[in-house]
Amino acid sequence: MNAVEPGVRITVEGHSGRITLNRPRALNALDHGMVRTIGETLGEWENDSRIRTVILDGSGERGLCAGSDIRSIYDDARTGGTASLEFWRDEYRLNAQIARFSKEYVAVMDGLVIGGGVGLSAHGSIRIVTERTRISMPETSIGFTPDVGSSYLLSRSPGELGTHAALTAGSLGGSDAIHFGLADYYVPSKKLPALMIALATLPADSAVTSFAESPPESPLASERIWIDPCFRADDVEEIVYRLQASTAGDKANSAAAKVLANSPTALKVTLRALRSARELSLEAAIEQEYRMAAAGLTSADFVEGIRAQIIDRDHHPQWSPATLEEVDEQLVDRYFSVPELGDLGLPPAQN
Repeated sequence: MNAVEPGVRITVEGHSGRITLNRPRALNALDHGMVRTIGETLGEWENDSRIRTVILDGSGERGLCAGSDIRSIYDDARTGGTASLEFWRDEYRLNAQIARFSKEYVAVMDGLVIGGGVGLSAHGSIRIVTERTRISMPETSIGFTPDVGSSYLLSRSPGELGTHAALTAGSLGGSDAIHFGLADYYVPSKKLPALMIALATLPADSAVTSFAESPPESPLASERIWIDPCFRADDVEEIVYRLQASTAGDKANSAAAKVLANSPTALKVTLRALRSARELSLEAAIEQEYRMAAAGLTSADFVEGIRAQIIDRDHHPQWSPATLEEVDEQLVDRYFSVPELGDLGLPPAQN
């Protein structure tokens, strides 16, 4: 009988410690055990003088990480369970741990990077993309809201690009990710094996810059001429109105259609969260996201969105409420209230 491969493979070479997500058939989707293993490993390596650089990557050819194990969360939500809250507690704590990690943390964002994969990588100190990178932010399309610290990151992207990405449930290429502030360096995928060898002996900055190339132009950067004035509005109905009235034509109309296809409740909650996150620390933004996630777990839209997009794949979710106009402030407020089981309780950042 073949031994079962661990969900996370831990290796040390030279002065680098490497964390490899190791569920390639599931596109390295995260389960609770993987999150705990990563957190414990980082805790050990932070106090290990032999380790100067930590590397995060994913096994297989498809990508770094497909996010959380969404089917398990779906089953939990359908049965009224709390296992997902326990998972998110550890996952969100790990996201903050990565952001405050005292050593160089090199995230290799090659291939698909979805949801929780963004939380493991975009908070790192050195974030690498390739020509194969596709960063996906699908939360509003499944009746959920941006989490793993992404509300903090997107709220700080240039202009209203982060708002556009969150409300359209859009995806970004490598050059877009750099422009958005979600990544730092562009390294062609064929150079990654040699880069891994260099990281074992050289300072991380020196190793990465020796392999990095100038990224292609960001396709979304030039679209700010219409994205910014449309997505600057502070309510979703006004954003849709501006898009439909925009002189940008098909591009703006397409964005409006993408917004309107997503959960009306999730859209309104997400927009409020993004505006609020501009004034919050990362820890406070993650605390806010945990409240949103706890409320989302008990919402009909979350279960319905996963069913339509991932389980049955009919891509025709029946949202409730069905329209933006039907989503009242009281419903949105519920997502920002203290959960029944209490807040996440992250300690504030240390100066």
